[in-house]
Amino acid sequence: KMEENSSDSTVKTTWNRLRPDRYNIVLLVLLYILQGIPLGLAGSVGFILGSSKISYTEQAKFSFVYWPFSLKLLWAPIVDEIYLSKFGRRKSWLVPAQVLIGIFMLYLSQNPQLLYSDTPNIPLLTALFFFLNFLASVQDISVDGWALTILSRNNVTYASTCNSVGQTIGYFIGNVIFLALQSADVCNKFFRSVPQDYGIVSFSTFLKFWGYAFITITVLVAIFKRESSTYSSVNRKSLYHMYYQLYQIMTLPPVKTLILMLFTMKIAFSIERISGLKLLEFGVPKENLAFIGTLLVPLQIILPVVISKKTSKDPLDVILGCYPRRLILTFLFVVTIYFTPSFQLDDGSYPMMFYGLLLCLYFLNQLTYYPMFVSIMAFFSKVSDPSVGGTYMTLLNTIANLGGSWPNTLMLSFLDYFTWRKCEVSGESCVDSCTEGDQCLIVFDGMYIEFVIGFVIGVIWLLKMTPIIRKLSALSERNWRINK
Repeated sequence: KMEENSSDSTVKTTWNRLRPDRYNIVLLVLLYILQGIPLGLAGSVGFILGSSKISYTEQAKFSFVYWPFSLKLLWAPIVDEIYLSKFGRRKSWLVPAQVLIGIFMLYLSQNPQLLYSDTPNIPLLTALFFFLNFLASVQDISVDGWALTILSRNNVTYASTCNSVGQTIGYFIGNVIFLALQSADVCNKFFRSVPQDYGIVSFSTFLKFWGYAFITITVLVAIFKRESSTYSSVNRKSLYHMYYQLYQIMTLPPVKTLILMLFTMKIAFSIERISGLKLLEFGVPKENLAFIGTLLVPLQIILPVVISKKTSKDPLDVILGCYPRRLILTFLFVVTIYFTPSFQLDDGSYPMMFYGLLLCLYFLNQLTYYPMFVSIMAFFSKVSDPSVGGTYMTLLNTIANLGGSWPNTLMLSFLDYFTWRKCEVSGESCVDSCTEGDQCLIVFDGMYIEFVIGFVIGVIWLLKMTPIIRKLSALSERNWRINK
């Protein structure tokens, strides 16, 4: 009974603490959901392209669509400092960015042939989705900066929870739900009594719905939500001063150390991205992978909320605890990929036992990924200087995103070069095809070379960075300020 009373007391205390900010928390989650939808959609397109048997070099080109979130530092000072005071410092960019995303989705909905063709135009698709994610990155800068002022100082660390929960739901909608509902097999199995050769939702209808949804929600936010004048009325600064301020942040000793940590932390985990493409290569239907993602969504939503209390105390300690576990999971993923062909049945399908194995692996992966993600976001919120909150948060988020983007793109770019293929009949080396009547087979998969490289780097990173990170975690907030 004492434990129950203690638990009830903790829940009540947390609720009382969050109650003044409850509507703002709902708004932040909604805005982060909108932010996650273009990212999820880009992931869906990557899966569809992977099913089209395009090369990993082409996949590497398309992976550049995620780079706006890794380059947003370049335009963050502009978003942070050029605004209309009467309209609101954050809404000045949030509103036009979201309206343009809606308009852009409506345009893409009229051109489904860009994706569904025998030979997809990868450079054009990359350019289009790069621009869509560029707009999402502008929205991200605005929301991250707004989160620092829309929440009370006591609750500002919950901004990371809003980010994680909202982006997870948005990514789920743009990725898992879209892939499932556009699949004829999934819809016939779960939603129809009479089979059809098409899904419930098409590429066009999905984009059209969310295009109008983006515009509608944005108009409502623009009309009914007012910004606090606390930071909207600060004196204007020149862009030169803003970029110089950015330079000042980057030259702070703790920030330089944090940048090194963020830039190298995810090298070991780039194999996670490749493993999903390998499953597609071995004939695992993308819809089934999406269904596994559906089963994990409750965990992805609950985890950030559950661990938010822990991350508010010592976020970096959570990262150090999860890192070796996630490193071990990369090994288990590679072992699973190696044995995947042996699970395949005579008709090309895979048994439920195999999907159960994948579900367990992805479940364990989420138990390490989300605590790390929420923890690093909470640490950013904790150390960011509110007076330059948008720029400060964006700098740290940019480096974190770049730390994940560059290893993925680099590993995908070299995967074909590390892979040895030869023609089945002639025995000659090949890239992706042979002469008519012959077949290009993989003799040695370059994924294993890249895994060994990443794993070794991960072990070295953990050994070298652990004492450095502990010192970083012990610093006071004053060490992170540019005006002390």
